[in-house]
Amino acid sequence: MSDGHDMDDYADDLAALTAHVDLRDAVHVGHSTGDGEVAHYLARHGQDRVAKAVLISAVPPIMVQPHANPGGLPKSVFDGIQEQVATNRSAFYRDLAATAFYGFNRPGVVPIEAVIQNWWRQGMMGGAKAHHDGVVAFSQTDFTDDLKKITVPVLVMHGDDDQVVPYADSAPLSAELLPNGTLRTYAGFPHGMPTTQAGTINADLLAFLRG
Repeated sequence: MSDGHDMDDYADDLAALTAHVDLRDAVHVGHSTGDGEVAHYLARHGQDRVAKAVLISAVPPIMVQPHANPGGLPKSVFDGIQEQVATNRSAFYRDLAATAFYGFNRPGVVPIEAVIQNWWRQGMMGGAKAHHDGVVAFSQTDFTDDLKKITVPVLVMHGDDDQVVPYADSAPLSAELLPNGTLRTYAGFPHGMPTTQAGTINADLLAFLRG
């Protein structure tokens, strides 16, 4: 496995793993940055070993706001994330989980302390440099051409109240670019919906896998 932290490295590591364990007819399910890895892996290494894919709360097609993506987020947003990761990761991971990631900052939503602490725990297990570089990987990689190359069935699942990866500039655009994509939109669901709305998400995942 590589020690790099861009989408090429992520995709190449995934390819090495699938080859090592000889996966066949696999279904790759990604969430957030992981969706970018899935999309880039399929486009970069082919789809011979893959049956289907699922993109949940996905960063593709591209998050940052270049001239070709006026609906994206300004680069200053991601520069700010990198600064927080570099200066106080612990507070950043705690605050993000307690607010926008799971929608715990929305009126009437009761924060789940165990979920917040577990997300913080996972964040702090990672390396600081990997997290810092990963911000560039998930925000500045353009997956447009990758999505166009993917021919296996792909389910795109996204909440329309996603405060981390805004819905309008992500899921509908990805589904439109995918030759065999299906968009499933969830009213009011947050970025971390696989956790907070697990019953709904898991049921739809199983239906897609069995379909």
